[in-house]
Amino acid sequence: MAALCESFTLCGLGPSGGVGLGGGLLALEPGPGPDHVLLTDRGRTATLFKVSDQKPLGCWSVKHGQILTCPVVCNFETYEYIAVHDDKVLRIWKNQDINLDKVFKATLSADVYRIHSVPSGGPVVLFRGGGVRTLDVLLEAPQQEIENIISDEVIKWSEALMEGEQPVLIFTTEKNGDFFVYVQKLKVNSLHRYKLEQQESSKPLNFTAYVNKQMITLLCLYSNNSVYKVLVPLKQNSEEEEQILSKSLLLNLSVSGRVLKGTSFVVLDKDHIAVLGRQAAPGKESKECLTIWNTKFQTLQTSKELPLGTSGQLWCYEEKFFFTHGKVLTVVMYKCETSSLAAAVGKLKDSQAPDMSSFVNWNTLGDEELVVSFQSQESVALKSESKMTLRSKRNTAAEVQPDNLSVGQLLLKLKDASPSVFEDGLRQIMSKAQMPDLQAISGCVVTALTNRCKANPKYYPKNFLLDIVQTHDLSYSLCPDLMPLALEKKDVYLLQLCLRRFPDIPEKITYACLKIFLGIREASLQDVDLDLDSVICYIDLDFNDKEVKTEIVENGFSAELEQEIWDTKITKQAHLTTDGEFCPVGPQKAALLNAVVRSAYSETFLLPHLKNLPSREALLFLRYLYYLYVKCSEKINTTLPGTHSPTISQILDWMCLILDAHFTVMVMLPEAKELLSNLHKFVRAQVRFYSELNKIEESLRELQRLSHQRDCQTYSIEVLELI
Repeated sequence: MAALCESFTLCGLGPSGGVGLGGGLLALEPGPGPDHVLLTDRGRTATLFKVSDQKPLGCWSVKHGQILTCPVVCNFETYEYIAVHDDKVLRIWKNQDINLDKVFKATLSADVYRIHSVPSGGPVVLFRGGGVRTLDVLLEAPQQEIENIISDEVIKWSEALMEGEQPVLIFTTEKNGDFFVYVQKLKVNSLHRYKLEQQESSKPLNFTAYVNKQMITLLCLYSNNSVYKVLVPLKQNSEEEEQILSKSLLLNLSVSGRVLKGTSFVVLDKDHIAVLGRQAAPGKESKECLTIWNTKFQTLQTSKELPLGTSGQLWCYEEKFFFTHGKVLTVVMYKCETSSLAAAVGKLKDSQAPDMSSFVNWNTLGDEELVVSFQSQESVALKSESKMTLRSKRNTAAEVQPDNLSVGQLLLKLKDASPSVFEDGLRQIMSKAQMPDLQAISGCVVTALTNRCKANPKYYPKNFLLDIVQTHDLSYSLCPDLMPLALEKKDVYLLQLCLRRFPDIPEKITYACLKIFLGIREASLQDVDLDLDSVICYIDLDFNDKEVKTEIVENGFSAELEQEIWDTKITKQAHLTTDGEFCPVGPQKAALLNAVVRSAYSETFLLPHLKNLPSREALLFLRYLYYLYVKCSEKINTTLPGTHSPTISQILDWMCLILDAHFTVMVMLPEAKELLSNLHKFVRAQVRFYSELNKIEESLRELQRLSHQRDCQTYSIEVLELI
């Protein structure tokens, strides 16, 4: 999943912009620091900006009559800046240099197309004739002869990449409508030429590339509003003079009749690309916009209209987009999450959870009859003998029971047995089952138990069900009647285990668990055997039984109803946090609520159910989530101690869900006023705290950069003052 976040203006581009960028941008390159960018205008000026502060750190111009013909880049090894003006004149300078007419100058023998600088490979110079030199080699003899490789071809695009520790330069050329791809390995000085597969109705407009597993993936934006993928080998096995590279369609830039005519694009990660262009629809005025697309699922993730127009250029550094919008350079922050179907559908459990096991793969279970025979005892009774047999040809231990009876037949035989005989028979079935059928058979056994409980409301094998859930890798889909039965019986321990171990619980059931956990009285939980691992390290279990009376505010609610829902008795059973906030629930209820907070869910499906949660219970849950948030913030690592504890991200997600579902109610409830005020103060304090940390981080980075530039030959003591 991807989303566009806040945006801001970095600088003006007109004559009044204050940075001399009156002719538009030639290019934008990364600067010497993690928050720095270098802007080169279509004229005489290059400017270094600190993005977060939105201010220039340095500005350099060549003299009148000269023009920058190549984007200025930074040499990340020496922290020097490199530029080319008037096609052949090379300039190199440092931060403290002001007048470019007095810095290092070298006149080259051929026109320069572009200089590329990679962090660990050093600057690489690409000449218009296709010749390539590293900066070090070029400076040894600036007037050395540069070969003309591409003859009448014109370079359209180039990029420097790193294959391990070896720099690789890739560039594309065009001649008479044909496009060619060149790959230059610098250390071994090998050059390979390929021809791009032609397409009659369209031509490539823009390119981008990345390296992965001895292969360059070249992405091409074509004029037919599509993005194609071309695989370029780094190892040339044949001696063919011209190898044709085939392309495959990666993405079609159209949604619901609206077509995006892209002008430039960038790769965000292996599953996302960003495209800048003009969106058009039949009968409607076209609009320029910035879009993010998911290439795995072929979907448009997000879009931002740009009514003031753009230059068609797009750059991306450090999760920030840079593009011109009207007469300013705009920065838009973005975020990309791992692209997966699970992430697209709903929230996942913490991947580090120790109890997440592999679940049954239905594709390994053989015939459809096997799955059907596990659905219910009644359906099994209607099947023929041939359909009742489970993998009879394989003759596994799970299938061959005494008297050659299948699992379905054994369940039918045990249907009318006494409870003790019934449970012993089920245990025997599970003890003889083998993988991969064990999970499905366990689900079948649980279904048989729940069916018997429905038929006989007085029968409820609690310990047997707990043992199965604890020792077998089940899921909700294998035994869909188990959790509804536990809700009916108010078996909170079984519900806690299911919430921990089942990865596919419907949001309706999750909400039902939350409601029953919030509504149950603390006194009734004292004798319940629950797993307290998630709370034992941060909630005091040796609490005082002294009761504290609280005032009941009558605000349209009957006193009796409030007494029933709210309990009006809070036991002192938790340590105070640094903010003086006490845990509003006991350790037993806290352990149950933690199981809900850690469960998997989808916001889209859960939110409608949460809106039905009574206001008092919603407020209680929000108080508990706030308590957890404060406890997390007490530690540097922002994680709660103990096992099965919620993460700070899960806590914040649930706080947002409750506030979204009950925003109006929370604003109107007098009891919620203090909590909302505390939330506001606490979050504001956290923002200030992290803002100061960011300032310290930037100061330390600057000090580290300065220390690299100095070479102290003598012993010295320095006192650093951070203001």
